[in-house]
Amino acid sequence: MSTSPAPHAATPEAVNTSAAPAPVGPYNQAVRAGNLLFCSGQIALDPGTGAMVGAGDVEAETRQVLANLQAVLAAAGATPRQVVRTTVFLVDLADFAAVNALYAEVFGSGVAPARACVQVAALPKGGRVEIDCIALLAD
Repeated sequence: MSTSPAPHAATPEAVNTSAAPAPVGPYNQAVRAGNLLFCSGQIALDPGTGAMVGAGDVEAETRQVLANLQAVLAAAGATPRQVVRTTVFLVDLADFAAVNALYAEVFGSGVAPARACVQVAALPKGGRVEIDCIALLAD
């Protein structure tokens, strides 16, 4: 009995844009592998200055996080409608309702992505919210 060789996996490709904050470590803003896009977590960094936005205001931070994430998606030719999975990290789950309302403005139409939301002890740069995602790209 002979078997065919396994299909060759797609070579991962880095996706980075100046419209979102530069990575603060050894990672990319996103990696495309085949028709999947894996976006690194975004916090409320201003892409132009690298400074945190919002001064602890979770709504202001969330708006910036979502703008950063959308910039990374756009750099890969994607939109929020192509996102199939997100993870929301909150320093305080009491912020869930405020974050969820803004999240719904971006991801609430059409088929909303699958999602996990977890409380964490801390986030980089003292942020209150971080969001990452996986998107399905066109072939």
